[in-house]
Amino acid sequence: MTDFAIAHVADGEARALAEAVAAQLRDIDGHNLGFLYVTNQLAGALDEIVKILKARSSIRNWVGTVGLGVCATGTEYFDRPAITALTGRFADGAYRMIASITDPNEIASTVDAGFVAGIGVVHGDPRNPRTADIVSTLARDHETYLVGGLSAAERAFPQVAGNIVDGGVSGVLLGGELEVAVGLTQGCSPIGPSHEVTRGSEGNVLVSLDDRSAFEVLCEDLGVTNGVDPRPWLANIHAAVLVAGSDTGDYLVRNLIGIEPSRGLVVIAEEITAGNRLMFVRRDAESASKDLERMLDDLQSRITGRPRAGLYFSCVARGPNLFAGEAHELKAIRETFGDIPIAGFFGNGEISHNRIYGYTGVLTLFL
Repeated sequence: MTDFAIAHVADGEARALAEAVAAQLRDIDGHNLGFLYVTNQLAGALDEIVKILKARSSIRNWVGTVGLGVCATGTEYFDRPAITALTGRFADGAYRMIASITDPNEIASTVDAGFVAGIGVVHGDPRNPRTADIVSTLARDHETYLVGGLSAAERAFPQVAGNIVDGGVSGVLLGGELEVAVGLTQGCSPIGPSHEVTRGSEGNVLVSLDDRSAFEVLCEDLGVTNGVDPRPWLANIHAAVLVAGSDTGDYLVRNLIGIEPSRGLVVIAEEITAGNRLMFVRRDAESASKDLERMLDDLQSRITGRPRAGLYFSCVARGPNLFAGEAHELKAIRETFGDIPIAGFFGNGEISHNRIYGYTGVLTLFL
């Protein structure tokens, strides 16, 4: 018997795929927790899938959600019905399920305050405007490092936390003597220096950077001559808000959602205030691949021996939407750590520590 097991299938009806996953998970005696991810095509059948897995295995506690793609050891599935599941054997009493939290004020009544967790695996609803606040509050109040992602689908956004839930943040807190290592890889590279927001923004509207027009600074970083329409150069250009106090140059990538040249304004998908720092970045496969290698090398240097299993949460804008090779990220992970069981999904945002990122990959290794 092993401490972790992986199963993944694709192409078929929900019931048949769930039965196939259950058949692959035959030798899991003692396993008591499962991580389950399905593609968008199976979102409406997630409840049925969970019921089948509960009936066919000894595992009653499943957590997971839906993504536009799901991943397993060395492979990924996009644009087709697919299921990936990772199961594990955890010490009795070493985890606590988190039912759906739709507001930060619900955390105290929903999460066991006395449970000491080293890490939490959580999934959030991108439609809930309080999701980021829930993640940061949960991590702070429980002094817990969170990993996970935001659901991604066309219509339904179900999550699994024992039962089917949606609308908030759900998952599981893991404690006991569990050892993990977490890495984050960015998908964008800077095109210029960092800048200080020097005028109070109007919500998500950048007025000035370094005491200059925000639009002028953007054009300068792009290398666009004054007076030339910058829109043809804005493809794959984003704003990266630097994380205050980070000693690793950490940043949160947010989309550019508008420009107003006549007033010198730039609009981004994040509220920002004077004193914050940001830079403009470009999303491209080459820089993302190099940073993926950096993350994997860093993780390898931090651990001893081979990991037992892992969870990988990546952005829907990565995978085949960024890299030319099939399953580029998952193959890189396999080349570094071998054929360890890996499961995860491609979502609308990635969770690491206490923040929601974009265009990143978050790898959690169970040691």
